[in-house]
Amino acid sequence: MSCLEFILFFPPVGFNKQKLKEKLKGKNILITGATFGIGANLTYKLAKTGANLILVARTEQKLMAIKKVVEHYGATAQIFAADLYKLEEVDELITNLKKIDGGIDIFISNAGKSIRRSIFKSLDRFHDFTRTMTINYYTPVKLMLSIIPMLQKNKGHVINISAMNVLLTPAPLWAAYQASKTAFDNWFRSVQAELNACNVETTSIYLPLVKTRMILPTKAYRKIPAMTPNHVANIVCKSIITRRKKYAPWWAIFGQISSVLLRRIFEKFTIKNQRKKLIS
Repeated sequence: MSCLEFILFFPPVGFNKQKLKEKLKGKNILITGATFGIGANLTYKLAKTGANLILVARTEQKLMAIKKVVEHYGATAQIFAADLYKLEEVDELITNLKKIDGGIDIFISNAGKSIRRSIFKSLDRFHDFTRTMTINYYTPVKLMLSIIPMLQKNKGHVINISAMNVLLTPAPLWAAYQASKTAFDNWFRSVQAELNACNVETTSIYLPLVKTRMILPTKAYRKIPAMTPNHVANIVCKSIITRRKKYAPWWAIFGQISSVLLRRIFEKFTIKNQRKKLIS
């Protein structure tokens, strides 16, 4: 893909840095999955706003390194090392969040897990499904249930980093990932009206492939054009300013239409393709 084609599919996203700074100064922003990819890029951008960043990830050493960068930019950071696969650690995180002075103003639900694996290679791997459901669905729901009163009090904002595939026809090999991401997307959109009525804004960001370590295990994706984490961070920053309800690439609508009109053709193609793989 040429540079021009790349820009066409992933047009640059800008935002007013001064407006962002004015909007976030002194606010408490909770970010999960803060140490790599999208989360890390977003943290570095928000560090320049004077906000108090509440950073959650598994590795304390990495969190400490990011905290130093945040403080170098003049912002403050509170770090919480928590394995979001483990609900008991999520409970401990929630206890700490409830102690934060001023509560939570913005929650950016970014942590997630992706698995691309044939169902026939998962027959003795039920944990593939329990782990993805925990981090992609149960954990963000549990966090939301605990911080909604804070968000309501602060007229806050929740941004869900979702995936474009939840809007499309389900694809082979993605059962664990697509089911878990779709579960939280549906939950989030179901509670959206109630939250909005209580002055809590909601934003769903539907992303195509993003160049993060999450896609590295899939060799086929390494050569496919993808968004950069920095690009996504810009989208999030702009969404904080505009409080837009939804973001998806401009071309996502064509995928959604095709998913409806061409579903049978797609299903026949995928069955045929899977049979070829089984024979080979």
